Amino acid sequence: MMRAVICICALTTGALCVFAMSTKPQGEPVRKSEGLTVFLTGSELGELKPCGCVTGQLGGFERRSVVLNSVPASKRLIVDTGSFLKGTDEQDVIKFKIIIQAFNLLDYDLVNLTKKDIGIAQDLGLLDTMKSIFGVISSYIATDVNVLVPQVPAKFTKKLLLKNKPVAITVAAFDANTAPIEEAAKLFTPQDDKQKVNILILNRSDANSFASIAEMGIIDCLVCPSESDEAIVIGEPNQRPLIVSVGRYGRYVGRLQIEAGGAKGKLKLRFSPIPVTEDLLPESSLVKLYETYQQWVKDANLLEEYPRYVLPGGLEYTGSESCKSCHEYEYNMWSTKVHAHAYAILEKTGSQFDPECVVCHVVGMEYESGFVSEKKTAHLRNVGCENCHGPGSEHIRSLGAVETTQPKSVCTDCHTAEHSPHYDGNEQHYLEKIIHWREPNAPRNVKNKGNQED
Repeated sequence: MMRAVICICALTTGALCVFAMSTKPQGEPVRKSEGLTVFLTGSELGELKPCGCVTGQLGGFERRSVVLNSVPASKRLIVDTGSFLKGTDEQDVIKFKIIIQAFNLLDYDLVNLTKKDIGIAQDLGLLDTMKSIFGVISSYIATDVNVLVPQVPAKFTKKLLLKNKPVAITVAAFDANTAPIEEAAKLFTPQDDKQKVNILILNRSDANSFASIAEMGIIDCLVCPSESDEAIVIGEPNQRPLIVSVGRYGRYVGRLQIEAGGAKGKLKLRFSPIPVTEDLLPESSLVKLYETYQQWVKDANLLEEYPRYVLPGGLEYTGSESCKSCHEYEYNMWSTKVHAHAYAILEKTGSQFDPECVVCHVVGMEYESGFVSEKKTAHLRNVGCENCHGPGSEHIRSLGAVETTQPKSVCTDCHTAEHSPHYDGNEQHYLEKIIHWREPNAPRNVKNKGNQED
């Protein structure tokens, strides 16, 4: 099925206009399959693609199309379980619009909306547009009489052919925090079809809920909130309901395979995680969509408007060059290390205007007198002396009599599992890449754990 591209005409108002154009992502050659597939994603949490600072990172909408297109449209159902974003600030709003367009380009059949998702969609005036381009469900029902929420159904059904026989696949969303879990059974009305698969998206993970759902005997697959990055099976892979989690940040696509020949005539279900690896061919329309995101972030001037704290005691950042006169050896050694060229990585990937990326590639962006932009504070580009040793103004003014003090960064402020997946367990290897000191055991050097003061 060909779909229209969504074009956001006015960023400030969030208006969407739809125009006809073929945008079917081109993935790898379709592999013949006798069964049906339900692709499950969710908990994007604002991660449009990996940061790209290191190799081996998983995820990215632009590479997801290869996975989804490995099954023909007539044999698949593509579902996102919701939780688009972590926050609700201006950059999150931009991401929300991009994610909607990505789902459209990827031919999603159904999107489940959490309470936060619905709130943002309403504020942007996009809920009706979303409902016009793919199925939308939600378990959220406003309990405040003053909150007007357009009607969003709680379930969606699509019929696919399996060996020339129809299979009714129903996906429903249920809020176990506002209604007794037994009420979930009402979402699945009896079907005339002999073959059916009932999938429930639940907003809670606990043994009691699982047991209650199992007792109903009508739910085949239960999708739970994600607590890890990887899509996983919770419990026994052969149990009914099959309990799964879709993972986070788009690093995996969950594949629920539906096959004939199960016990007592039932359909067989198998779930497997498919990693979205960096060797998958990126889809050009989604590459361009991410470039659009980068342009919107630049146009919104989010970098210069980034919230900043006042440094204690009137301290200021001075830049690594100001350390050279007294610490020439250390400066010269540092200048040969990757930290001294961290900003160039942003320029290579076009992320030099994205505050979420820039903050780990410059000096003191979270504070007054820290990095603002390349034009205004070029002397604070790259990961420099003051990242690890603290603001240098008083140390320089006193000719070294006053020690540098907090705020100081530690390695794991930026080398997180999200941005530096190989760091954990390889700390010594990473440390060797930044050695720029002479003394093997200097008490206040960056090589000490946590950069903490004595």
